[in-house]
Amino acid sequence: MRELLRGCVRIEAEGRELYRFINAAHSRGMRCTGQYISSGRLSGEIDRRDLEVFRTLAEEYRIELKCTERATLSSWLRRRKKRIGLLAGAIIAAAAVLCCFSVITEIEIEGNKRISDGTILAALEETGVRRGALIRGIDFVHCENLLQLNVEGISWVGIHRTGSRIVVEVTEMVEKPDMVLDRIPCNVVAAHSARLSSVSVLSGKQMHIAGDYVPEGALLISGVVTDEAGHTSLYHAMGSITGTYSENVTFTAPEETAEWLPTGRESTRKKLRLFGLEIPLSPKPEDFESCTAETAEDMLTVSGRALPVGIITERRTETTLTARRYTPEEQQDILMQKIFIYEKNFLSGDTEILSREIPVINGDTVTVKYTLSGDICETREVLAK
Repeated sequence: MRELLRGCVRIEAEGRELYRFINAAHSRGMRCTGQYISSGRLSGEIDRRDLEVFRTLAEEYRIELKCTERATLSSWLRRRKKRIGLLAGAIIAAAAVLCCFSVITEIEIEGNKRISDGTILAALEETGVRRGALIRGIDFVHCENLLQLNVEGISWVGIHRTGSRIVVEVTEMVEKPDMVLDRIPCNVVAAHSARLSSVSVLSGKQMHIAGDYVPEGALLISGVVTDEAGHTSLYHAMGSITGTYSENVTFTAPEETAEWLPTGRESTRKKLRLFGLEIPLSPKPEDFESCTAETAEDMLTVSGRALPVGIITERRTETTLTARRYTPEEQQDILMQKIFIYEKNFLSGDTEILSREIPVINGDTVTVKYTLSGDICETREVLAK
């Protein structure tokens, strides 16, 4: 083992005064192991620190000296002693791997539907759970309790660690269903003037049949029922009554608008994210009174996993509030868009559009005439003494 650690040089010496050379080396205390002489040539191994003395003696006694260094740990380190970058890189790589396993590199949230990831991440950051934070100093049970208290709508939280990745499992509270007041006495009246196409009564007294035309507000199902003996009973009238009716809807487009438009001035700033720290790589950009910002992250990845080391690029574009008037074509597009949104939000589902009449749009207002088929029931409470 010692031979592998220390520097060892194999020599071959040849010349007329070989023995004088050997005696001179021995007299100076030089050590040569494994030496043998064959055909007037000396072979052996010496310590590397004695090489210069042997070379001096060889010159003095006119000896031809050949040297070959053995492959030992000492020789390997000596050949690479100037490769500081390689050694520094190895140390940095080892430190980076160690840090990646000791800090949070990724946070995943599972189970949330109504509560946004941003809300949960903000609450986690207040408890100390964030990208780049040391895992060793985090009490996950305490963080679970704080997250459940600080975020409304969470009934259970579970936080567990997988390597440098933190997984947060969330169970949201189940909202109480709305109470259906199906025992309050009420009547069913017509919400529109319509011709009835189908009548189905579940509770109460039917007042009209299919084919009748009823004005708006007409009683369709009565919740007040009097029997043959004159006894009056109150019911919660229920049923499904479909009718065909007309509806006029007016839409208006604005004449002008104020929009935030870019001025053409932009600024870019880059930062180095290093385990939770953000180190600026460029001067602080000029502050705009109003702007739009885009942030892009180019993180270092290993085996498909993002590490908390990378470059953050933030681009800002200055904007200013600019007023402009709509052209007639733009107003027409706005009106058609409003018609589409209205039909999608209010005339979808059980309501069927039988026909629509859209006049030629000339200006900022248009009235659309609809012929619709759908449920026309409207509940009105019976006020009994």
